[in-house]
Amino acid sequence: MTIKKRNLKIFIRILFWITYLLSGYFLYARSFIFPIFLGTFAKLVYPLSIFWLQIRIRNKEPWLPLTDSMSTSQLWFRLIPIMVSLSTSILVLLNLLFKLIFVFINK
Repeated sequence: MTIKKRNLKIFIRILFWITYLLSGYFLYARSFIFPIFLGTFAKLVYPLSIFWLQIRIRNKEPWLPLTDSMSTSQLWFRLIPIMVSLSTSILVLLNLLFKLIFVFINK
């Protein structure tokens, strides 16, 4: 891998983590824009989603580790953390986006 590709990959990863951690800061430190039950869900699952993402990135595992030989219960135990982490990521990133929009509109 060339140095430029490696530097771009590192830059994208740092940008992703800064954005995700900043959205976590707005999730815990400020009021949540969405309904209370979604805020509570996001606050409970956000640390787990960081843990899940870090494991997937560090071990270079596939994001959807599904095979034809899996049983239904195995599929659900693989899909539930993915769906929960994805929904939490979307919630906290939308919360960050709306907070930033409101900050710029109110100035």
